[in-house]
Amino acid sequence: MRPPQPRGEISAALIGALTTTSPGEGPLPAAGAADPYGDDLQLALYLCYELHYRGVAGVSDDWEWDPRLLRLRGELEKLFLTALRADVPTGAGAAAALEELVLEPRDGRGVSHFLCGSGELWQLREYAAHRSLYQLKEADPHAWMIPRLTGRAKAALVAVEYDEFGAGRAERVHARLFADLMRDLGLDDTYGRYLDAAPASTLATVNLMSLFGLHRALRGALAGHFATVESLSPPASRRLVRAMERLDAGPAAVRFYAEHVEADAVHEQLVRHDVVGDLLRREPGLAGDVEFGIAATRRLDERFEADLLAAWQARRSSLLIPLTD
Repeated sequence: MRPPQPRGEISAALIGALTTTSPGEGPLPAAGAADPYGDDLQLALYLCYELHYRGVAGVSDDWEWDPRLLRLRGELEKLFLTALRADVPTGAGAAAALEELVLEPRDGRGVSHFLCGSGELWQLREYAAHRSLYQLKEADPHAWMIPRLTGRAKAALVAVEYDEFGAGRAERVHARLFADLMRDLGLDDTYGRYLDAAPASTLATVNLMSLFGLHRALRGALAGHFATVESLSPPASRRLVRAMERLDAGPAAVRFYAEHVEADAVHEQLVRHDVVGDLLRREPGLAGDVEFGIAATRRLDERFEADLLAAWQARRSSLLIPLTD
């Protein structure tokens, strides 16, 4: 991934340090009182996390575990996590939060509803550009949970991840299928290509799973996140299949979401009952974290979808840099 364009003092100083100095040299910025949901903090956090995935062009791999950079990342994470804990409702319990995941909202006002019913091709393309920041590394953040589980929970998680990674077939890896979808839609499937175009609400949805995945203490929250993703995917994917077909997006575009209708219906049961269920039987004290993971995921998804719908209803691009034809 190429270095992104900065969006504020923190991200500018961080990008400058990573691209022009070696670990241990030069100053790094402080998080200060940055907006936890703002572009500057979310981009800086995204960049810190990307060093744990595929790295950044021109940035030394030695930065990944640089103590000063980890300290900055910790400051950014604290601001983000503190805001989330203050903003998301919890207290009903993990069981109630899990049960609510299988209930379809009655208002029908989500992005998948919009794209299915009245969305246009340009909006479908924008949605794919937003989602590419996660989908091109689909399931990677959840793999960090594997060494932190045992028994039935570990076995079930690995079974789900095996499907996500193509069941041994490279051409069926879900990230590869999404790249195929992007090409059908006339988009560039280069990893990280649309980072500069993605607003903070998009970055936050990806940063959340990286935050949960990189901290063993947040394994319960990551399990809640995974349960949310797998539970909400089948009905949304079914609507997106109809949107792709209605707008003649192409066979690979249809195939990606058709795959998720089938696969995630099975995954949802495995994650809810075997991964989360077994984890909480072994570590009941993590129930609050599971509930928080579900609530935080839903809150950030709602912010992301609200931003897209507000832009589209105003007939303007939801991206910071509009797509070209």
